[in-house]
Amino acid sequence: MLKTNSKTVAIIGLGYVGLPLSLLFLSKNFQVVGIDLDIEKINKLEGLTEFQKKKVKDALIAKKFIATSNYDAVRDVDIVVICVPTPLNENGKPNLSYIIDVGNKLQKRLQKGQLIILESSSYPGTTRDVLTPILEKSGLMVGKDIFVSYSPERIDPGNLQYKIEEIPKIISGMSNECLNKAEQIYSKVFDHVIKVSSPEIAEMAKILENSYRFINISFIDEMAILCDYLKIDIWEVIESASTKPFGFSPFNPGPGIGGHCIPVDPLFLQWKLEETGMKSEFIGLAEMGNEKIQNHIVSQIEKINDNTLVNKEILICGVTYKKDSKDIRNSPAIQIIESLLRRGATVSFYDPFINELILSNKIHLISTPITKKILNKADCVIILTDHSSLPIDNILKFSKLIYDTRNMTSNLIGEAKVIRLGGGEWL
Repeated sequence: MLKTNSKTVAIIGLGYVGLPLSLLFLSKNFQVVGIDLDIEKINKLEGLTEFQKKKVKDALIAKKFIATSNYDAVRDVDIVVICVPTPLNENGKPNLSYIIDVGNKLQKRLQKGQLIILESSSYPGTTRDVLTPILEKSGLMVGKDIFVSYSPERIDPGNLQYKIEEIPKIISGMSNECLNKAEQIYSKVFDHVIKVSSPEIAEMAKILENSYRFINISFIDEMAILCDYLKIDIWEVIESASTKPFGFSPFNPGPGIGGHCIPVDPLFLQWKLEETGMKSEFIGLAEMGNEKIQNHIVSQIEKINDNTLVNKEILICGVTYKKDSKDIRNSPAIQIIESLLRRGATVSFYDPFINELILSNKIHLISTPITKKILNKADCVIILTDHSSLPIDNILKFSKLIYDTRNMTSNLIGEAKVIRLGGGEWL
């Protein structure tokens, strides 16, 4: 077991947030215990680059990183960071069961002087009203015996532009001493630490960031639909509007919003507001807009295929929710594929990062190689994710018909007929 004569940290939840955070702490000479009920995640190492995977494996061999499902390991660490999922339940309400479960397991094992940092996204008040009371069941007082902080994760899967430590880190605390403890630790691993006055501020900052994107992406998706009707190229519109050096931030349309954060976190706020008798009109409209764009895409595909999808061979290119990522959480591709199947199409897919899809109706789809024969056979090729490795030249050369939701085919020449989402080419 790790010794307490040097700073040690336990990361609870070894997913898209917990694993990269573990690597960061390791790179700053911390010893790390990774705790997850699904230790197979360590074998899969999803969401990491090949370089990162090697770092994890080397750390495991050197015993600087220990992976376990046993929560007893937290007795011997100085810092505990909680990075568990916070999904919506089947009724669209916040599901905090993972946070509650972790809190109950921790409170039986907490030691005086430990710092507990929650990074899971949730509604304002979660740290104070949900996690803290559970931890204090231990008999240890927050702010005196143990210290509790909230620091929203800002990891962007597949984004290689920013290293995790370069992204400014917001921290808060249940007391000034809690905040100071969090600053002491995170200033050792992050380049810039931003202190805020309360956990509620930090929780709301995360929701504001994602609501901003949720609303603006849904808005530009609606603009793409309108430009289809007006026979105007939305992509050229965005390019020209982006030349304004102030007052405009470009967003690009696509097949809908995916991932764990952007389509989920704003609904945490909506739920919290409804608890007080209020609601956000913008978030409600954005939620409807996200469904609207997917319906529009499927309808467009049906129209360009002689107004029927029955027995049509449809090849989907890219099923992850974003470029160059293995993440399929809440991917709009899933809903689009299921809608195409309901309308009678035969659907196959290619994605360089995903081998298998399991749909809600238990149908399994296996990724197909993207060959000349496969492309020729398809009645329509649909580009849903703009992966850098997508063989766009061959897709243009050997396909009959392409529906491009990402503008990958812009200014490229091929044999295929190309219809772009918001391109205004056809309606």
